Amino acid sequence: MRRLTVGQCAPLVFAGVMALMPLVLRGYPITLLSYVGMAATAALGLVLLTGVGGLTSFGQAAFVGVGAYATAWLTTAEGLSPWLGLLAALAATGALAWLLGMATLRLGGHLLPLSTIAWGLALFFLFGNLDALGRHNGLSDIPPAYLGSFPLRSANAGFYLIWVSLGLAMLACANLLDSRQGRAIRSLRGGSAMAESLGIPTFRLRLAVFVLAGMLAGLSGWQVAHVQRYVSPTAFDVGPGIEYLFMAMLGGAGHIFGAVVGAGLVTIARDELQDILPKLVANSGQLEAVVFGALFIVVLQRARGGLVPVVLRRLPSRVLSPPPDAPPLPRRTQPAAGTMLLAAQGLVKRFGGLAAVNDVSFDLRAGEILGLIGPNGAGKSTTFNLLTGAAAPTAGRIRFMGADITAEPARRIAGRGLARTFQHVRLRPTMSLLENTMLGAHLRGRAGMLRAVLRMDRAEERQLRAEAMRQLRRVGLGDMPHELAGNLPLGRQRVLEVARALAADPVLIVLDEPAAGLRRPEKLALAELLRALRAEGLTILLVEHDMEFVMGLVDRIVVMDFGVKLAEGAPADVRADARVQEAYLGGVA
Repeated sequence: MRRLTVGQCAPLVFAGVMALMPLVLRGYPITLLSYVGMAATAALGLVLLTGVGGLTSFGQAAFVGVGAYATAWLTTAEGLSPWLGLLAALAATGALAWLLGMATLRLGGHLLPLSTIAWGLALFFLFGNLDALGRHNGLSDIPPAYLGSFPLRSANAGFYLIWVSLGLAMLACANLLDSRQGRAIRSLRGGSAMAESLGIPTFRLRLAVFVLAGMLAGLSGWQVAHVQRYVSPTAFDVGPGIEYLFMAMLGGAGHIFGAVVGAGLVTIARDELQDILPKLVANSGQLEAVVFGALFIVVLQRARGGLVPVVLRRLPSRVLSPPPDAPPLPRRTQPAAGTMLLAAQGLVKRFGGLAAVNDVSFDLRAGEILGLIGPNGAGKSTTFNLLTGAAAPTAGRIRFMGADITAEPARRIAGRGLARTFQHVRLRPTMSLLENTMLGAHLRGRAGMLRAVLRMDRAEERQLRAEAMRQLRRVGLGDMPHELAGNLPLGRQRVLEVARALAADPVLIVLDEPAAGLRRPEKLALAELLRALRAEGLTILLVEHDMEFVMGLVDRIVVMDFGVKLAEGAPADVRADARVQEAYLGGVA
């Protein structure tokens, strides 16, 4: 008989406890827990958007308002069913989030949070100035939801309506994060360059998460409308939006259950403060904000990831077994040895008046290892970025497997079979080795968000896990698949990047200084791995500064200096070239 783990038991125990609450508590405590559930539903969207996806929004309360007003107006003015109002709330918030996301999600840095404040304020004033929405008086006499012919009018019925809908939303979000699409969402915090190199369409994914967060806010608005049965603009200002963000961060912005913990603490603390502070000071409303601000600072100092991660670190860890075997994923047909694979023709890259790469040409044939070397400032990294789509050339052409990829973005080049690593390691430190490697196989899966939410992607997930384990064993990391990537030393992190690139089943793998930070035995092991990959038909382009490592490994070398190609040929010929000795080796033969 299968035994449930602590992680699997906790949600079941919590659900059982919440189901018994109306039988144990009476009156106001049940109402207060209903407020916690409504707030947690909105905060859940910010767990996905901010905690997991890395996008900060102060406008969640405005989306709650859109959902609340959509269902309130339809059920009061048009007399429609509250269940149709639910569909309207989700559709309205989803459509609005899509429009606002298209307009603002390309903004970087502090501009995106500022834009959410701007449109949050705009929606707040819109609610208060439309006659159809009751202006600042709002809408009242909103009908309760019905279960068949039974109206969910009582406090207990509203409690169950809120917590059942919240529970289903949490289950859907948990399923999503435990999937191919969920790993892609988690990769967004590592920056667009890494995610795009894995074939992940970052803008489209950010937009999808933004829409999902908006729809969760819409669900919260529907709960507010049909449980409180009254809506007004006051609850949907920027202030409550900041409070929702605080709830997500307080509970644990990267954890689904953090929304409940944060919402519970903030809602109950606010309720207690409203009773205590008036007894101490006259102007208690402003002091309440001071108390919450101090609490926020303490949390940032003591538990930057929120309270849920602190608790999880103190629970006994369970031993995870390696993922079971599964049917292998389909593999690419590698081109025949000697076939022209990559051709760079007259590449030029200018930054203002500086030519970082100037008329560089070379080619790479299937089955060989080509080294691209040169002193610091030679233009190697810029050339590397041109080849992988991280930067666009000023002039010149790049052909890969017969196709012109000069103007293609990195994700499309990745889809053609080119995988890369980074000079400065780019992993998700809070994800395990197994999950980081599974990210590399993103393009080899097909399951979308709907299949993930409904948990219809399990067969594909088993295949992706088995493939990731195969690559971890291949590079010598198969004994620690569940270790966090951030716990590895630098050298092993570089090896993990190689495993992630191999999981993509590439035709060409481009390695940016993979030997940097490795000890000599690790370098020898890496060289043996690369030779084995070449023997299997894989083609490798190696950008490296370690001459000893390169000379004993590659078939040909291209040497760059001051942005131009200085020499090209076999390692022995390049080593003997006087120009290379002068520019790269300091004149030593």
